[in-house]
Amino acid sequence: MVAPSAKISMAPALPDVPTIASAGFPGFEAKEWYGLVAPAGTPVPIVARLNREIVRIMHLPDISARMAEQGAEIVADSPEEFGAFIKTELAKWTRIVRETGMRLE
Repeated sequence: MVAPSAKISMAPALPDVPTIASAGFPGFEAKEWYGLVAPAGTPVPIVARLNREIVRIMHLPDISARMAEQGAEIVADSPEEFGAFIKTELAKWTRIVRETGMRLE
């Protein structure tokens, strides 16, 4: 997998909006995030180079500023950290869908 992901946190953009936890829902977390992945079996050196270049680009002043204007927080994870994040998100949302009986209609 290739990182980084741009995990969105609206708190910086909306500092006066109370959190969901303060409204009586502790532990609630749902974030919009974006990331890049490579096909399974992509050679590690290629993934590493892609990661380095993407991290470099995401930290260019104009890119960082543009992301901040949109309320995004750049999180330049390693490929391993991003892979672990995706697994955690899948497990969390799989559990929520099962427990609530959510369905697409």
